[in-house]
Amino acid sequence: MTRHFLVDTDLTQAEQTEVLDLADALKQDRYKYQPFAGAAAGRKTVAVIFDKTSTRTRVSFAAGVADLGGVPLIIGAGDSQLGHKESVADTTKVLERMVSTIVWRTYAQSGLEEMAANSGVPVINALSDDYHPCQLLADLMTIREHKGTLAGLTLTYLGDCANNMANSYLLAGVTAGMHVRVAGPVGYLPDPLIVDAAAVRAEETGGSVMITTDAAEALAGADVVATDTWVSMGQEDEKAARSELFRSYAVDAAAMAQAADDAVVLHCLPAYRGYEIAAEVIDGPQSVVWDEAENRLHAQKALMVWLMARSGLTGVPEGAV
Repeated sequence: MTRHFLVDTDLTQAEQTEVLDLADALKQDRYKYQPFAGAAAGRKTVAVIFDKTSTRTRVSFAAGVADLGGVPLIIGAGDSQLGHKESVADTTKVLERMVSTIVWRTYAQSGLEEMAANSGVPVINALSDDYHPCQLLADLMTIREHKGTLAGLTLTYLGDCANNMANSYLLAGVTAGMHVRVAGPVGYLPDPLIVDAAAVRAEETGGSVMITTDAAEALAGADVVATDTWVSMGQEDEKAARSELFRSYAVDAAAMAQAADDAVVLHCLPAYRGYEIAAEVIDGPQSVVWDEAENRLHAQKALMVWLMARSGLTGVPEGAV
């Protein structure tokens, strides 16, 4: 059966650990696994499609596919007829006969689901309006590097809790057995369906979920503090209103004083110093943001290796999964 990665909970806790272990191995040895190299792989090309602009996602997937022995085919917005002149299903049926994996950074989660339903090769969600699961693999890898473990840690996310990052922190965090707290203003809290899904997964892994409007309650003793921009793409005309609304959820020195003394700070970037995060925090000693950025490369490479193996498209790398 072809395995896809559309939502954080597409991986069980054990599978998530396998991917993170693979990521660690690939960080130590960049060319350890090359599923796209050689005749056995069948197809070397990976289609990487962008409906939204990108820096880290574009570079990390392009470099990662090359490291794995493949060729990244980057398709930018306006470069294809996907979803307007040609249906998602028809485009997918063509692509799956030509490439090994399809990576798509898009708007609607429903498009990714339609693509996966029509694809015999793995489909990866490189960001949608609902989830950012590849970013969370990098975040979990980074936390584990600095804390030595994931299960049992408390991860606090402050800011716009109705966005894709908050959703993925909830789902990926509890999958790892973490206690995930998210805090934001009324009207910007997670969809109850996301919270319910996170709670179900938390019962399986020993994690927990807290949703609150009280930043101090969420921060108390936290091991990890994370945030994201208050103004995502397409919300630029709301910048002034959002900046005022989210001000009490900024990750600054006062906020960090409420977390554990050895707490680490995450931000998926781009960051806006003086808004969602203070310069003294993101550029300070508790920040692991640059490791987090680098780990997009290693985590996504691991994910592609794992999906190819679990889909039966390549042999399972020895000692890998």
